[in-house]
Amino acid sequence: MNPVLDYLRQHEARFISELCDYVRFPSVSAQPQHQVDMRACADWLAQHARQIGLTAEVCPTAGHPVVVAHTPRQTGARRPHFLVYGHYDVQPPEPFELWKSPPFEPRIEGRSLFARGACDNKGQHLAHLNAVEAYLKTGTELPCDLTFVVEGEEEVGSSNLAAFLQQHRAEFDVDAVVISDTGMPARNLPALTYALRGLTALEVKLTGPSRDLHSGIFGGSLDNPAMALCQLLGQLRDRHGRVAVPGFYDDVVKLTPFERKQLARLPFNETAYRKFLGVPRLFGEEGYTAWEQRAARPTLEINGLTSGYQGEGSKTIVPAWASAKLTMRLVPNQDPRRIARLVTQRLKQLCPPTVRLEVKAGHDAEAYLFSPTSPAAQAALRALQTAFGREPVLLREGGSIPIVTDFKKILGVDTLLLGLALPDDNAHSPNEKFDLDNFTAGMRLGACLWPELVAAC
Repeated sequence: MNPVLDYLRQHEARFISELCDYVRFPSVSAQPQHQVDMRACADWLAQHARQIGLTAEVCPTAGHPVVVAHTPRQTGARRPHFLVYGHYDVQPPEPFELWKSPPFEPRIEGRSLFARGACDNKGQHLAHLNAVEAYLKTGTELPCDLTFVVEGEEEVGSSNLAAFLQQHRAEFDVDAVVISDTGMPARNLPALTYALRGLTALEVKLTGPSRDLHSGIFGGSLDNPAMALCQLLGQLRDRHGRVAVPGFYDDVVKLTPFERKQLARLPFNETAYRKFLGVPRLFGEEGYTAWEQRAARPTLEINGLTSGYQGEGSKTIVPAWASAKLTMRLVPNQDPRRIARLVTQRLKQLCPPTVRLEVKAGHDAEAYLFSPTSPAAQAALRALQTAFGREPVLLREGGSIPIVTDFKKILGVDTLLLGLALPDDNAHSPNEKFDLDNFTAGMRLGACLWPELVAAC
């Protein structure tokens, strides 16, 4: 192991430079104008994998391609085989004016690398590739076979990866999946995430008059769709922070005393957290801590509101329509499609007869939960402690990784979530960054993990 770790230390500057090259690609999967950039980014990653000694190909899907890379296979009996997952697509960088430097021009400040995609997720999975490079270039035998699957549609729901896994099921006969696409609760506090919230999305539109109308001539004689939408959405949450949709909590499994104890270990300073968020006061479901609210309880959020005139100055109209994008974060045992139906039914019940309601379902994903006491989980905890030199914590994550449940259903294996992002890394926000100390620790994790997992299996 020492030659591997020495190699990682000796080549750290180059690894950072290569990460800078990687994040320069504006691989925004949600925006059609970046289709060429998506393919160029996938090609770069495949070529990089080949240069360090893996076989790699860019595999087409109905959407953006998937990069699949394999470590050199040995003949003979089957060895333990693990899959490392990542995604090369990134969130849209808008609003540009809030970035301190252009989002696709990497900037290093201290030990932070600022760029869209730096922590979500290019830096995190590149750390694992760098660890494999260290094994191969030093002639140190990997104790297992590894397959890297890096997709280009995670940020838009991974709609084509499940079918891709089904088509290549034999190629992905693995013992477990490893993903570094979650986070750590604080610097020098590594974490094994054992649960993810699920997700279901809706778009709601209220239509009133056939066109925008003069508010002085017509206002007061018809309902205003923007006002009606605000009143409608306001009834979906009560003053105690609970979602006011009948049946919404029916299938929610309560946190066990063990889980609440583990979450209580996580560092939390309410004043510092409030200042970090930039809000005058915190708000959440009563009866739960902030950690529990953000990671282990279901929510309903308004992600966006659109209606009427939004340019400079005023325009005195009654808008013809108003729309909102909603997402519900879900916990284990909640069915995303059932929740979407319940929320849709409630919207229909609450909608006034003065406007027309249209609800469109969006992407969804089930929540994920696995046992933190399993042999594989314990092996991961040991690797985390070796890589970071600190005792790791167990964590529930409030975000969603839709493909995790597909790995379980299609490949029949659990996923180890070993995230490297910090709370202030601004994933999905302007000025996204990645802590370079975590980048190097992630490489050490990638070096230490495989012997531990093989021993546990």
